[in-house]
Amino acid sequence: MHDDTHDDANDEDDVPRRLEGVSRYVTPAGMAAMRAELAFLLRDERPRIVDIVSWAAGNGDRSENGDYIYGKKRLREIDRRVRFLTRRTEKAIVVDPAAQTQRDRVFFGATVSYVTEADEERTVAIVGVDEADLAAGQVSLASPVARALLGGRVGDEVRLLTPAGPEMIEILRIAYPGLDVPDRCAPVPAV
Repeated sequence: MHDDTHDDANDEDDVPRRLEGVSRYVTPAGMAAMRAELAFLLRDERPRIVDIVSWAAGNGDRSENGDYIYGKKRLREIDRRVRFLTRRTEKAIVVDPAAQTQRDRVFFGATVSYVTEADEERTVAIVGVDEADLAAGQVSLASPVARALLGGRVGDEVRLLTPAGPEMIEILRIAYPGLDVPDRCAPVPAV
């Protein structure tokens, strides 16, 4: 049975209360990626699946027609994603990290290098909740590491809450786009 009644209206249900407004922050690259995905779904993917469903519907009994059943399911998934992306792009607040004037502190869009208590150096970029990609070293503004780093300066030791308990981390470097930012951040290991 499929779930057509899922209420995906609340996009911010996993965001801590104090970050509700900023959960709409997105970098220009993040906004471009959401718009590109939305355009692809509407221009390419949905019409392709509609064609498959139309063809499959003409093949008779729909109750055991895998192409028809899968196609209808895929259309629901696409429509749900289109609604989500439409709402996110309409409500998003594009924040260009390159325009940050206080470059000596950690704010949205900063790329931050820090060292852990285990003397491991890590580098992360703080991005919007829709842009987070741990494998690429991009952490959500709502993530524990971003919350620990926000507002910090080089040399500050900040408290990071981890599943293993609190850990002190030291900020080594802060950079913003346009000023010597690494092309790619180091992946963040699972804690």
